Amino acid sequence: MPGSSTLHHATIPPRRQDTIQRCPDGSVALAQCEDRTFRFQSFPTGTLGVSEATLPEAVTQQQLTQPSPILDYAWYPSATVRDPASFCFVASVRECPVKLLDASDGRLRASYRIVDHRERQVAPHSVAFNVGANRLYCGFEDAIEVFDVHRPGEGTRLRTTPSKKSRDGLKGIISALAFAPDVSSDLYAAGSFSPSAPTSSNIALFSEASGEVPVMFVGAEGHHGGAGYGVRASVSQLLFNPARPYLLYASFRRMEPIYCWDLRGDLGRPSAIYTTATPRIGGKARATATNQRLRFDIDYSGTWLAVGDEDGGISVFDLAAHAETLPGENTPQSESTQFNAPILQFEGHRDAVGSVAFHPLRPLLLSVSGSRHFDCSKLPLGSSSESESCASDSEDENSTVETCERSENERKSEEVRRSRARAQPVAVDASTKLWGFGHSIGDDQEE
Repeated sequence: MPGSSTLHHATIPPRRQDTIQRCPDGSVALAQCEDRTFRFQSFPTGTLGVSEATLPEAVTQQQLTQPSPILDYAWYPSATVRDPASFCFVASVRECPVKLLDASDGRLRASYRIVDHRERQVAPHSVAFNVGANRLYCGFEDAIEVFDVHRPGEGTRLRTTPSKKSRDGLKGIISALAFAPDVSSDLYAAGSFSPSAPTSSNIALFSEASGEVPVMFVGAEGHHGGAGYGVRASVSQLLFNPARPYLLYASFRRMEPIYCWDLRGDLGRPSAIYTTATPRIGGKARATATNQRLRFDIDYSGTWLAVGDEDGGISVFDLAAHAETLPGENTPQSESTQFNAPILQFEGHRDAVGSVAFHPLRPLLLSVSGSRHFDCSKLPLGSSSESESCASDSEDENSTVETCERSENERKSEEVRRSRARAQPVAVDASTKLWGFGHSIGDDQEE
């Protein structure tokens, strides 16, 4: 089996971490937690290839508390601990302007306001920097707000649909943004929470030069309809291949496969689908019953794709296995979509893996886990619902006559004393793990 080992393990029982992102230089990692906080994860400096003197002491012990739930965040593209001016990130917090925060001490550097027609602060559901790192794109309902990073305040609004009643354009909350990592190209992809209609798609490609007019739509599941037919699910994440910027990957809510489109060819159907439909270790199939975002990641070489599942497993796909067969400008189009299985699967956590992230320079993979679980057994006595108490009374027909003939006043007094406590979500495994690969992921050892 391919080799992998746990280099670092940090457990945080009372809090669930939704997402974790590495700093672009790979020195630190920033986790978004459910308790409205950002937490910096510290790891062995020798493993990351940096010295302890390079990392600021405040970074390894810092916790940034926000006034409202965190919707999304993104590192500045050239952020590094070696340059204090670029060591920052943007955060979208509900009912607050978009914040540009200093990662070394958490102070506010700048804010970018999005105001609706009722003069209310709108927090975007997705944020992303362009390739030049001079503009910040924020996606919210039926629009994308564009800010000049060096000029805080209000930005330029790009309407993704002409009106709420119109069927044209990209409708719904813009849940994902991704820029093609090509300096010569100004393309970026936007996805919506609204599932695709039978005649349209919820993934569109835009150009920074053309503004709010979509260049083209991406979609078409199977052979249904034409090029405008999209996947009938909400978009969770969009990501371009770092080494081959013409490949776009997308994951969807409550759907297990990851779709890939080649922008040089026919966008009417995906060129490849990466799925773990086959039974995993232990015979368990990958569950897709959660609404939680399970984010995937691609390494900087564009060779490996990693994703976690709801059961705590981690799967790694080889993106270079069929790279030469993908349709291009001068190659014949394939009529079938390639289905690819993972080359490596292992049990990483005991709960849903919400996010994975590759190290930019070393063979390391970072993963975080945690999801909401409601344990009714931890409720205080007398907090069960009235229907449950009535059912238990009907089942207990042989109870004593005194219990069956309780007066109405006694029943009312019992209802008054009944606790109204509700089940609180608990995390089965809220942990962070750093995985190291001893040799090539695709090389198997024969016993």
